[in-house]
Amino acid sequence: MASGKMEGPSAPAARRDLYEVLSVSRDSSDQEIKSAYRKLALKYHPDKNASNPEASELFKEVSYSYSILSDPEKRRQYNTAGFEALELEGSMDMEIDLSNLGTVNTMFAALFSKLGVPIKTTISATVLEEALNGTVTVRPLPLGTSFSGKVDKQCAHFFGVTISDQQAQAGIVVRVTSTAQSKFKLLYFEQEENGGYGLALQEDSEKTGKVTSAGMYFLHFQVYRMESAINALAMAKDPDNYFFKRLEGLQPCEVSELKPGTHIFAVYGDNFFKPATYIIEAICAKSFEDTTEKLKEVEAQILLKRNDLRQFETEYRKALAQFQEVTNRYSQEKQSVDELLKQRDSIHASFTIARNVNSNGGSTGAGSSSKVPNDEAYAESAAPDDTSVDNKDKANKKKWFNLNLSRSDKKA
Repeated sequence: MASGKMEGPSAPAARRDLYEVLSVSRDSSDQEIKSAYRKLALKYHPDKNASNPEASELFKEVSYSYSILSDPEKRRQYNTAGFEALELEGSMDMEIDLSNLGTVNTMFAALFSKLGVPIKTTISATVLEEALNGTVTVRPLPLGTSFSGKVDKQCAHFFGVTISDQQAQAGIVVRVTSTAQSKFKLLYFEQEENGGYGLALQEDSEKTGKVTSAGMYFLHFQVYRMESAINALAMAKDPDNYFFKRLEGLQPCEVSELKPGTHIFAVYGDNFFKPATYIIEAICAKSFEDTTEKLKEVEAQILLKRNDLRQFETEYRKALAQFQEVTNRYSQEKQSVDELLKQRDSIHASFTIARNVNSNGGSTGAGSSSKVPNDEAYAESAAPDDTSVDNKDKANKKKWFNLNLSRSDKKA
């Protein structure tokens, strides 16, 4: 059973110079670094060195070195200040060989991928070794045609695309789509001296609408691919400003044109458990001249927009800081005004004499009326006696009764 440990390009305990690890010079091109990495990774891959723990450590060291030198920004940081300038991004930079995982870890990796966490996967050493030895079966894929297939996980289908001088000059596009939204890699191999094929380019499938797709565009101008892991890392670091990092994932494709002859492409099954269904097609750009010009124009606009966003981000952060300062001032001023008005109301309320003690010795209740002592005395002296009022009423009633009786006697 395969080990349950998920191996990635973690930093080795004793660090050697990254260029020394890959046996390349500091001024090596991206393609030279990639080629050196592929060869060393294949040489020290755990699948080929199961009984050699030293090879496993060398494989980790090679993977770590490549993870730094293949990233333009990290390479610049390393060239400037060495290891101290690097920020290790942990699992976001992890590359996993699914063929070397146990079932449990494969399930975890599939779950994280389903949740949107980018999981970088390497190509099986078996596939790379068979290609390097030239023992793979290559299907012809004429320009202007397509092929539908289903490739098992961690396996590859190889295709040969033959192009003429005129077609090479016009440009070539190779695209793969999957309506089942399968995960796969589109690979491009170069001819080696021994007759085998060495991996030169790879594009991971991305979900676009209702399909997953990947493409390679050899159109004689620089075309860029989007690194989803960089975008996901930017979002995890700073979700509020993810917008400014969206275009930072653009990475230049290493090869922009093909020479006449036969070129080898492959579709690699990158699903965690099931085969990947796909459609691959090879196209000559001669029939898509308008589309090619539009792509060239849009690529240039995107690069300009990326530079604009870098400048705008500085302006935005400055304005945001000012806005936060102003809003804080607003809150403080509002609180100050509220407190002043409250003090004013309290002072107004203190201009009153409604603080007398009632006959029981307690304060007058809210809403009860009170009078000035002189007024109160005057009211008491002016008020008639209750007993005199009652006697007057009785006298009037008696006089009225007697008057009526006397009138009745005279008539009688």
